[in-house]
Amino acid sequence: MKVTIIGAGNVGSSCASLLAQKDIVKKIVLLDIKEKFSEGKSLDISQMLPIIGSNTEIIGLTNDYSKSKNSEIIVITCGVTRKPGMTRDDLVKINAKIIRSVTEQAIFFSPEAKLIVVSNPLDVMAYVSYITAKIDSHRVIGMAGILDSARYRYFLSKKLKLSPNDIQCLLLGGHGDTMVPLYRYTSISGIPIQEFISEEENNVIVEKTKKGGEEIVNLLGTSAWIAPGASVVQMIEAILKDSKRIFSCSAFLKGEYNLKNIYLGVPVILGKSGIEKIIDLKLNENEKCLLIKSSNHIRKMIEKLNFFSF
Repeated sequence: MKVTIIGAGNVGSSCASLLAQKDIVKKIVLLDIKEKFSEGKSLDISQMLPIIGSNTEIIGLTNDYSKSKNSEIIVITCGVTRKPGMTRDDLVKINAKIIRSVTEQAIFFSPEAKLIVVSNPLDVMAYVSYITAKIDSHRVIGMAGILDSARYRYFLSKKLKLSPNDIQCLLLGGHGDTMVPLYRYTSISGIPIQEFISEEENNVIVEKTKKGGEEIVNLLGTSAWIAPGASVVQMIEAILKDSKRIFSCSAFLKGEYNLKNIYLGVPVILGKSGIEKIIDLKLNENEKCLLIKSSNHIRKMIEKLNFFSF
C-alpha cells in the first residue's frame, strides 16, 4: 500500500511521521515544491524508523508526481498557512490555485485514489479538489470534524477533570468558527452530557473550541500541525483497514440535511472505498438553523471563486 502526502510542511511531515509509526503502509511518498525540502524531511523520519521498529519506506521528492503513481490515498496538506490576524477566508483564492494544480497532477498518476484534503479553508478546498479531480465524491474527503472534536473533548475534559478518552461527541458544519455543536449527542461513557454540565456552560467550551486553531496561530505564529496530522492518520487507518468507523468529515452533500452541492462536516462511515455512507441525523430547529448558517458561510466563499480563472 502506498500513501502520498503532498506538502512536506508541518502538517505533511507530522502526518508522515505519525503514519510511519503505525507501520500500516508499505510506502509513503512525501512531495513538496520546495527544492530538497521533502528529501530532508523524509530522511529525518526514515532515520527514526529503526528506533521504533517500523518497516515503512519513506521517499521525499521535489515536485515529481510520477513516483506517486498508483497511490491508494493522497493527502493534500499544501498551501499557504494562516498568519496572525489572517482568517481562513483570506486563504481562499491563494490556496484554490494550489489545490487545483496538485489535484490535477496527483489524480493523473493515481486515478483510483481516495483524496484527503487538509488545506484551509478546508471545506472550500475539498470542493475545489472534487471539482478538479472529476471523480466520485465519496473519494474526496475533508479532514475537519475529527480535529474539531478532539479539541472540544480536550477542553471539556479539562473543565470536568475527566479523561478525554471517555468523551463521545459530534460536531457538524464548517471547520472552525462556524462549527455546529450537537449538545444532545455528547456523552461521557454513555452518560448524557446534561448530567455533568449545562448547555450554557458547554457553549463556553464550544466557543473556546472554535478558537482553538486561532489560539495556536497567535501563540506560534503559524497553524497547528501535530493534532491535524494525527487526525489525518486516523482517517487513513480507517480506510486502509476498512474498519467502518464513524467520524465527522467534510463530505459532498447531495440532499442530506436538505443541502446540495456543498462540502460540509457531517458524520460519515469511513471504509475502503472512502465515504461509504453519510449519516443523516434528525436535527432540531436550532441545530438546523446553525447548520444552514454554517453552509451559507461556505457557499459565500465558494462563490468568490471563478472556477474558470483561478
